[in-house]
Amino acid sequence: MYDKSKIEGYFNKIASERNYWKKKNRYYYNYIEKFASFLIPEGKRVLEVGCGTGELLAALKPSRGLGVDFSLGMIKIANTKHGYSKNLEFRVVDVENKEWGVGEKFDYIIIDNTLGYINDIELFFKKLNDFIDPNGKIIIIQYNQLWEPILVLGAKLKVKMPFIYQSWLSLADIENFFYLAGFEVVKNGSKLLFPKYVPVISSFCNKFLANITPFNKLGLVNFLVARPVSSALHLTDLIKLKKNYPVSIIVPARNEAGMIKKIVDELPELGKLTEVIFVEGYSRDNTHEEIKKVIENYHGSKILRFTVQDGVGKGDAVRKGFDMATGDILMVYDADMTVPPRELSKFYEAITIGRGEFINGSRLIYPMEKQSMRLLNYAGNKFFGFMFSWLLGQRLKDTLCGTKVLWKHDYEDIKKNRSFFGDFDPFGDFDLLFGAAKLNLKIINVPIHYRERTYGTTNIQRWSHGWLLLKMVIFAMRKIKFI
Repeated sequence: MYDKSKIEGYFNKIASERNYWKKKNRYYYNYIEKFASFLIPEGKRVLEVGCGTGELLAALKPSRGLGVDFSLGMIKIANTKHGYSKNLEFRVVDVENKEWGVGEKFDYIIIDNTLGYINDIELFFKKLNDFIDPNGKIIIIQYNQLWEPILVLGAKLKVKMPFIYQSWLSLADIENFFYLAGFEVVKNGSKLLFPKYVPVISSFCNKFLANITPFNKLGLVNFLVARPVSSALHLTDLIKLKKNYPVSIIVPARNEAGMIKKIVDELPELGKLTEVIFVEGYSRDNTHEEIKKVIENYHGSKILRFTVQDGVGKGDAVRKGFDMATGDILMVYDADMTVPPRELSKFYEAITIGRGEFINGSRLIYPMEKQSMRLLNYAGNKFFGFMFSWLLGQRLKDTLCGTKVLWKHDYEDIKKNRSFFGDFDPFGDFDLLFGAAKLNLKIINVPIHYRERTYGTTNIQRWSHGWLLLKMVIFAMRKIKFI
């Protein structure tokens, strides 16, 4: 039976011993701190519920960190160890009560092995709505219920911190609680197959084996990343919402002179302002002159701008266009017009009503025009879609569809954290996809119709770009999956 006073007494008693147990199991705690730091970028506003003596929150290096715990003993030690930092604060809070006395919103809420001690998890999750930013994320790290017998035995043998009664929860249990409380799980998984340090063996088990079926279900800890979900909108609300956000559409254009006027004429007007930015890439035809001519002769309501990219490759063009953009929503649209322009409306709707935070086009659903994609290219796209879904932990149908949409504030975070991956991507697609996955953005696929190019020739080089994609897979394994 749940006994609140007994649980509080246990944690107050164990507080003075926590440092001893952390040293005894240093590999485990270091791993959790490293993994949490991978999930949460530095400089964010972070709330930790069940903060203990504060080491995890301090390791996250937040711009504003608040740790709450119902154990006075734990909070006293946390304030002694970390209270000198102007960015950190620790308070005694009874999370089972209605009022926490926390009147602010956070970018991230992290809960590390605390859920098992909560009497009403559904009510607890609902309360988190009061503290999470609308664009924020909740991180759960919780012991895998499969390990219960081993952990109980370890406590009895005094090789780990003693246990007290708690709930043992599966990933499905936690995901269901999130659903009931109005949250959507973005990604989940299992980590730490071998929680003790043994040279070579620990690294092999935890970096590689733990990410391969069936071992990827057997880790010591499960993790989930969830986001708030907006309630369903009525049609009248949706119509109002569609007018609220200015949109910037970035059009990288290299050797596409015959498409420029059609793009301007056919791109839909989205939101309260539609800005179209052409980024010309040293074309061999008269694309540059055609862009200038079309802009000079345009008298419509769209805002038209253009520039010439500094470097080479679509990725460089997209980044320059994004830096120029003034809209709240950023879109990438390929100048070959193989995606019908009107379909950008689907992307706008998906992002504004909260279906996702990163909207990725998929060409592999609807039937294609005969010459739009060769069979080998189609097979390659299917293969890479499968591989990157596994690597990023979210379903990704078509990695190389040129139409991608995200919020500008999320792109700014991707840009700030670009040093984690480096300047590696000539396409621009993976810079955005990897950055979105690193920030735990909800990625969704919007099926689009894909048609044959009507002007010029493709800039895609099948074999060299295919080899580059394979290198991307290996790169993503090292930077995202096998950590």
